[in-house]
Order: sequence, then structure tokens, then C-alpha cells
Amino acid sequence: MQIQRSFKGQSPYGKLYLVATPIGNLDDMTFRAIQTLKEVDWIAAEDTRNTGLLLKHFDISTKQISFHEHNANEKIPDLISFLKEGQSIAQVSDAGLPSISDPGHDLVKAAIMEDIPVVTVPGASAGISALIASGLAPQPHIFYGFLPRKSGQQKQFFESKKDYPETQIFYESPHRVADTLENMLAVYGDRPVVLVRELTKIYEEYQRGKITELLESISETPLKGECLLIVEGASQEVEDKDEEDLFSEIQNRIQQGVKKNQAIKEVAKIYQWNKSLLYAAYHEWEENQSDD
Repeated sequence: MQIQRSFKGQSPYGKLYLVATPIGNLDDMTFRAIQTLKEVDWIAAEDTRNTGLLLKHFDISTKQISFHEHNANEKIPDLISFLKEGQSIAQVSDAGLPSISDPGHDLVKAAIMEDIPVVTVPGASAGISALIASGLAPQPHIFYGFLPRKSGQQKQFFESKKDYPETQIFYESPHRVADTLENMLAVYGDRPVVLVRELTKIYEEYQRGKITELLESISETPLKGECLLIVEGASQEVEDKDEEDLFSEIQNRIQQGVKKNQAIKEVAKIYQWNKSLLYAAYHEWEENQSDD
């Protein structure tokens, strides 16, 4: 077990700050983020050119270190060494919260392993910001980030998530949104969905409707800018199924690559079964199948 006291502790090491940056509107930069970036010894940036423009705007002269998915394995030991020498580092992504769609998570894990304090400096987050204005249920929700690019893999992904009751949040590039919605329609059916574009920028836009309605809309007006898709979860009405049907659903998930325990957990959640009882029943059924 580990207890971190971020500001009252006596650690000899520097702190790793995870600093949120604006997702489009520079006015969303917080006072604390600016102060932190000015005071740390180093800024580990996903793209030093983009971050350089941000630093210049706020008159921040702190030195940058390039830190992205292609050099993370090489850079993490260096960053940990700096931190253990007592120097503090702020990690930033191109936009929003770090460690979501960049290698920051691996750096965080490495720092925690060395008892280095990890401190978040909150701010803009595209997924949550879009969700609360979408009109879809904000609780519960699941954030998935970027989807698989290949159509077959995408459909397989949707198949494993189609029965989830939670609102689902995805990042997608504008030129792939139509194909993604087609794949989603094929698996999920015509659910309510919200397409959010250019969040916090002058051309910010929300398109709310059924999947088919959005497909018709974007076929007439090609998309530009950064996009998010937020889709309604599966209906909460619980279908009454017998054990054989549940076992078939578990097997289908296993065939799609889901581990057995996870498949049982998912099916139990959807049909409101006790997970332990369903596991025992499936295990017994599985043994009987092998005996036959």
C-alpha cells in the first residue's frame, strides 16, 4: 500500500505535475496551470512546437522536453532521474488532460513505482465537456477515446459494447465519422447520438439526432475539425432470458476475444444476475458439455 500526501509530505523528490491545457480556447487556461508551468524545472510536451506557442502566449520561459508515444520508452528513465534529483516536471498534451491519449500514463506508473508524488492540475477535458452539453445521460458513462480504424475491428468492438447501458464517448477524425456511424448503425441500431465538433472554438457545433439522421446530415455537409461522438447506451429494460441463452451470449463474447471471466461479468451486469452464481452455473454447464 502507498499513501501520497501531495503537499504536506516530506519527499526528497521533485513532483510530477499533470497539467491540463486548453482544447481550443486559450481563455480556458487556468491561473494555477500557468503558475505551475512557470515554476517547474521542465515541461514534458507531446509536441514542443504546439506547446511552444502556448508558452509564448502566457509568457512562460520554462525549458521543454519532447515526450510522445514514439520516444516514451527512451525518455521515461531520463524524466524519472530528473524527478529523483529533486527537479519538478509538468507533463502536458497538445490539448486537454494529459495521460488520456498520450504516453503520460506510463510515466505516471513509473513515478508511482519510485514514490515520486504525482499531482494533477485540472482543466479542460473534451470528453466530459462534450458529454454534459450533449443532452444524453451523463451518468453512468464510459470514455473509450479513439476507436479501431479497420471496419471489421470496429464492428467487433461495437458488438462487445452494444449491450452496455452507459453513455459512450468516442474521439474520431472528421474523415472517418461517416464510416464509424455506419458501423455503429449496423451493430447498435438507430440510437440517439450526438456529434460534437470544434469544441470551445468559434465553429463549435452539436448535431443531435438518430444515427441515420446524422449520416444524412454529414453526407450533405462534409465535416471539418476535431470531432467527438457520444452515443446513448443500451435500453435499461432487462430481457428475461434463461440460462442457456446467457451461456450462448457468454460464448459469443469469448469467441470475439473477450476473456471468460470478463464475458461472464458483462452478461451478468446486462441481465442483472449475480456474477458468482452465473459463473458457477456456466462452469458446471461447461463441464457437462465437455463430458458429452
